[in-house]
Order: sequence, then structure tokens, then C-alpha cells
Amino acid sequence: MREYIDSLREVGLLIEYEDEVDIVYDAPKIAYGTDRPLFFHNLSGGHRGVMNLTASRETLALALRKDLNRMVPELAACRYDGAIVDEGSIQTNSPDLSKVPVMTHFPLDAGPYITAGIVFSSYGGVENAAIHRMLVSGRDQLTARIVEGRHTYQLMKAAHAAGEKLPIGIAIGVHPAVTFASCTRVPQGRELAYAAELLGGDIGVRTLGNGVRVPDAEIVLEGYLTAKTAPEGPFVDITGTYDPIRTQPVIEITGIAAKPDPIYHGILPAGAEHRLLMGAPYEPRIYQSVAGVTKVRDVLLTRGGAGYLHAVVSIEKQTEGDGKNAIMAAFAAHTSLKHVVIVDPDIDIHNPEDVEFAIATRLRGDTDIMVVSGVRGSSLDPSRIADGMNVKVGVDATIPLGREDEFIRAGWDA
Repeated sequence: MREYIDSLREVGLLIEYEDEVDIVYDAPKIAYGTDRPLFFHNLSGGHRGVMNLTASRETLALALRKDLNRMVPELAACRYDGAIVDEGSIQTNSPDLSKVPVMTHFPLDAGPYITAGIVFSSYGGVENAAIHRMLVSGRDQLTARIVEGRHTYQLMKAAHAAGEKLPIGIAIGVHPAVTFASCTRVPQGRELAYAAELLGGDIGVRTLGNGVRVPDAEIVLEGYLTAKTAPEGPFVDITGTYDPIRTQPVIEITGIAAKPDPIYHGILPAGAEHRLLMGAPYEPRIYQSVAGVTKVRDVLLTRGGAGYLHAVVSIEKQTEGDGKNAIMAAFAAHTSLKHVVIVDPDIDIHNPEDVEFAIATRLRGDTDIMVVSGVRGSSLDPSRIADGMNVKVGVDATIPLGREDEFIRAGWDA
């Protein structure tokens, strides 16, 4: 992560704060007002921390070493086949989470939350990596939101069914490529291999005393996901509204390791980095899925759609009906997607005004809108009904084939 921070500094993208900034509300407030990367040199009594590391597509492309204008197609071509290099073991010390500058973000939050900690887990020879929000609920205890059905949850339930705790390692302050890989739905157990591919071909890992492998990080917590539960929440999630209180698993922290003068990484809930990391990993999946039904040009999960619930997909229609096929393919690739708009290649999907123009001039409401009711949506969408069911809407805002001449846009370019 330090190498990446240096690269931000070199290109003039890093904002640095030397004055003391409080971890309760103040640092989050500063991060909320910008998508520029922030380096706090004095967090609540001398700690160091960063926020907004990949809060814009420019910084994400820099971190992933991708062409900004070709990032989605290039990511869609990845093979998840990087090499994982064993670099030995990690020795941990007795944990005390009060010494880690974990932030409290909003007034109604249940308390300080670790938001950029990647949970590496291993059970039965299967590895996984994923970000989970974790409430600090004691000196050596966290309460984590473990979404039902996801891979961490499956490994946890398998361990508990065998009367065991799930061994985990929590890495805080990693290279953003590792964070991005951990946010991506990849083939089972391929998160580290994907991170290695994004980093140029290989990644070093070290093994904790509980057998879990973790990559280079500023802070590493060793522990176990237990069968014990506790209240978790309220917490502000992706839509900027409070997620409800749930009963969630407790993590026992058995050890901690840190670099000298570590740099803590915090992700602002519902901030630009949170939204980008939630949505951008799904864009290559949607791209791959739509490519199976028509010629796809690009995909965007929009910031206004909380970076997660709204997509715009650019296609080059081959046959009439491709727009609706693209809608169905997008929903299949990202099941939390709520609304999707399909547009022609001349529409700039990164320009909301251009997308609205396509809807205004190329859409017929009686024939070009698909409404799919009675389907499961995102648990983070406050409009969901009690059992998580919702409605999806697809909009085909493409020009009918054979009528292209009627939609020529005036301009001076040839």
C-alpha cells in the first residue's frame, strides 16, 4: 500500500493533513467532501491513516494498472491465474483493538467500525477473501456482518457444523489491487490469484498461527469466527441510509501484528470509495454476460445509483431485440442490480445528461421497458419488502435498427 501511496503523491493526487484529526466523525467528514485520496499524519493522538484510496476511476485505474478508458474490457479478460508465493509465517502479539485508530463514522452508528479490513479465511482446504464490516465490541472482539449465503458464511457454517471455529486473518492496509480482488466474485478460492494477476503476476503471502494466509498489510489481526452472536448495527451502508440492527457472529481476536508506524485504511460508508468498490467489480461480470448475447462496448454502475443498484450498458446492436437480451444478461450477472439502461455506442455512459438524452429520444415506454416483479434484490435497498423481494426495471434506450438516419446528432465532427 505504501508504494501505491507514493505513486499518488508523485502524480499530485494525494491530499495530506499534518494537523490532528479526530477518528470520531472528523476524518469521515473530510473524506465525505472529496474523492481525492487523503493521508492523515495525526489521527487522534499520533496514528496515521488513509481514506479514499480508490474513490475515483482515475485512482482505481492507477491502482489496477489499467487504461482508464479500457478498464472494464481489460478486467473482463482477466483469468484469475496469478502466482501465490509463500514468504513464511507471521508472529503476532497480544491484541488490543483500542490501540488501532478505528473510526466512528456517523452519529447513530453502533460504534467504531473496521471498514477496509479484508477477512481471509480457510477451511477444508478452501480459501476465501472478502470485506466485511466489523464493529469493535471489545478489546479483543469484533462483531461482523456476515451476509447469508456468501462464501465466508458458507465456510463459517461448515466449521460450526463440525464443532469448530472458522480461522481467519484480517488484513488492514493492503495494496488496492488486493482490496479490489476481494470485492470481486471470482471462481472459488481465486481472490489471491486474481490480486496477483492485477499486480503483475505474483503476490507474496505469509501464514498466521491458525493456518490462514494473508498478503502484505499494515495491520493483521489473527482470530476466529465463532458460533457466538451479538447485536450488530446500526451502520450506514451503500445507500447512505442506516442498515438495521441484526444478530451477527462474534470474532475472537487472538493476535495482532503491525508494521512500524502502521498506516490504517478506512473506507467511508456510502462514500465514493465504498460505492466504487461495491460496484466496479461487477462491471466486468456484466460485460462478460452481455457479451454472450450481443456486442458490448462498456458498462458503468453509476454513482447516483449508489454505485451498486443502477447500471448503464453500451452495446452495438446486431439484431433487433438485443437491447432486451442485454437487460436480462445484466440482471443475471449482478443479482442486486435494480435498474439498467441499455444505450447505443454514441451515448457517453459516464455522462448522466447523455444517458437521459437517450431515454428521452430513443425510448418508447409501451415497448421498451421491461418490469420484472417478484424477484430478489439487494438487502441494502431500503425500498425492499420484508422478505427481500423487489422489482427490477430494464430500459432499452437504443435506436431501432434500420432507422439510424433519423437519429443523427448534429455536430461538426466527420
